[in-house]
Amino acid sequence: MFIIPSLIGLFLFMAPMSYEGSYTIPVAVLAKSLQALLDNSIVTIVTAIIAFMSVATIACKLFKPAFIAHNPFLNTLMNPSPLWLFVRIAGGIIAVMTYAKIGPQFIWEENTGGMVLNGLLPTLFSVFIFAGMLLPLLLNFGLLELFGTLLSKVMRPIFNLPGRSAIDCMASWLGDGSVGILLTSKQYEEKFYTQREAAIVGTTFSAVSITFSLVVIAQVNLEHLFIPFYGAVCLAGLVAAVVLPRLPPLCWKKDTFIDGSVPDQKADDLPEGHSNFSWGMTLALKKAHNVPSMKNVLGEGVRNAIDMVFGVLPVVMAMGTAALVIAEHTSVFSILGQPFIPYLKLLGVPEAVQASQTIVVGFADMFIPAILAAPIHSDMTRFIIAAMSVTQLIYMSEVGALLLGSKIPVTLWELFVIFILRTLITLPVIVAVAHLVF
Repeated sequence: MFIIPSLIGLFLFMAPMSYEGSYTIPVAVLAKSLQALLDNSIVTIVTAIIAFMSVATIACKLFKPAFIAHNPFLNTLMNPSPLWLFVRIAGGIIAVMTYAKIGPQFIWEENTGGMVLNGLLPTLFSVFIFAGMLLPLLLNFGLLELFGTLLSKVMRPIFNLPGRSAIDCMASWLGDGSVGILLTSKQYEEKFYTQREAAIVGTTFSAVSITFSLVVIAQVNLEHLFIPFYGAVCLAGLVAAVVLPRLPPLCWKKDTFIDGSVPDQKADDLPEGHSNFSWGMTLALKKAHNVPSMKNVLGEGVRNAIDMVFGVLPVVMAMGTAALVIAEHTSVFSILGQPFIPYLKLLGVPEAVQASQTIVVGFADMFIPAILAAPIHSDMTRFIIAAMSVTQLIYMSEVGALLLGSKIPVTLWELFVIFILRTLITLPVIVAVAHLVF
């Protein structure tokens, strides 16, 4: 019960494999295969789901059907707070407008709603189905108990996090940031992370996959510099992971679980007569022994998938489109980038004025800075912008909207502050590497 499901889970979420010329993980391959199978109909399915959730949520609020009120899972899914009700309804309206190309063009055009509905949501839909269904293999059979105990000696002193958070980071790094956020959210709901730990892991360790990093560096025509580029990304990300949790707003988060209870401070201590490995194995086997049945595990996987597909997709549609509309049709992000010009000049970045316009726009979508960097002549500046856009990590067209749609305790304002702090912290590291390369 411990070894077989855990090995399958490790393979599905951690094993790097070559697929269509790039490296990814088996869960991502399954997701891409589903996308290819559904092909043209996937956008229709996603639109129908988001529209259905908008209408169904309004109906539940008005009529309060008993079968939903008495089912904890359905009640949580179908009865959001007034704010999230508004976001869900907005997501439904925007999805239908984008699908049918009706209403104001700035909402549904290719670089705003079109990018979210046709580009991002089909991928998320596929990832959520497989990651949601298969996550119990990682969570329920003792694997995280074993790794958590083995890695606590590294994660606690450096990041003040439990050892199991290393698994979240690896799943994100090898596969997809959305998988890491899904993993973090589920562990927070099951009281394995405190509010502070969940917020730190969700905003700091949901790293960008190697595959996406390749796409970004290719966009700025510097593929031949991928190794120093990815080295700069990893180094800057590590520095941010050490510094950021010690600054507000992350350091202000409470060290309490989702229900307000306080964790046992001795939870990481080894009992007498145990090594890290032997105690980790003891906890892992106990966890595996307590699994009620495979039917129960399958049911949990289905609920995970439904929760993410039906609960999070409308949020990503609404928040992602709103952020991209602001980026495309207003000068908000250009104005917000102005204070960075002296900072970039101080760091010795060529074409600092043009570079400043790409900095804050990354909050809307990670790929936009790389697109805006294309006309910049300096290879060094394009290298810096590409690396910065990857290390900023929080962008509203996916990761930010996923975090807001999950149970992880962060607000939109906190995400923006964390985004700015990540930019200020990682830029000097990236620029230092760039000065060595160029």
